[in-house]
Amino acid sequence: MRHGKYPLKSDSLFLVFEFTSAGPKGFVRKIILYSPTDIPNYFNLGFGDVDMVSGEISDRSITNNGDSLQVLATVAYTVYVFTSRYPNACIIAKGSTPARNRLYRMGLANQLTEVAADFEVYGRRNNRWRVFRKNVDYSAFMVRRKHIFVSS
Repeated sequence: MRHGKYPLKSDSLFLVFEFTSAGPKGFVRKIILYSPTDIPNYFNLGFGDVDMVSGEISDRSITNNGDSLQVLATVAYTVYVFTSRYPNACIIAKGSTPARNRLYRMGLANQLTEVAADFEVYGRRNNRWRVFRKNVDYSAFMVRRKHIFVSS
C-alpha cells in the first residue's frame, strides 16, 4: 500500500484485528472482523470504532481523525494477512452507508493496480458480481486472492 498503516494486534485465528487511530480527535480504537457466512470460504469484512463506554463496535461512527487513508491502508493490509492464512477465502465488504460505500470504492480504485496484482476484485451491481471498474457505483465489493502457479 502506498500509505502507512497502523500497528495491528490479532487473535490467533486472524479473524479479529485491532488497531488505534491517532489524530486531532484523539486515539480511537478500531476493530476489523472477518465473519464466516453461510457459504463455505466466504467471509464478511466488518469494520468499525469501539465505543469507549459500551465496548460495542459501531460501523456508523464518523471519526474524522484526519487519517482515513492510513485507516483504509491498515484494513487493506489485514486482507493480505487474512488471505495468507485462508488462501481460498472470498472477502465481501459493504459500507454501512452510501457515503462509506463510495469511500471504499474510491479506496479500491486508487489502489487498483496494486490490489489487482494479488487479488481478483469484484463489485456488486444490479444483484450481480462483476469485475470491478473505476467510476462505477457498487452495492458491495468482493476480493479473492489470485493463485499463482509456478511450474518447475
